[in-house]
Amino acid sequence: MTSVGSPLAETETKDETALSDVWGVIVLNDPVNLMSYVTMVLERVLRMSRSKAEEHMMEVHQKGRSLVWKGNREKAEGYVYQLQEWHLSAILERDEAD
Repeated sequence: MTSVGSPLAETETKDETALSDVWGVIVLNDPVNLMSYVTMVLERVLRMSRSKAEEHMMEVHQKGRSLVWKGNREKAEGYVYQLQEWHLSAILERDEAD
């Protein structure tokens, strides 16, 4: 008799892998927020220096998006939530490069 893997065990393994992967916080361009406001929010939420926050703000403005932080999923979700609370368009993406 051959043993068959439990679907539950496979799901748990996939979930654990998804949590351990590297995730990125992406800020998207929007027509509402001023560039100075986006800079200020990045400084406060992500504890960025003004110059780093301005670099990301310009990337958002010119390219439509910027990867502002990457790391574990739980912390990334927290940053996305905080940025959205400040009314920035932010999303979570798995970093396929790592």
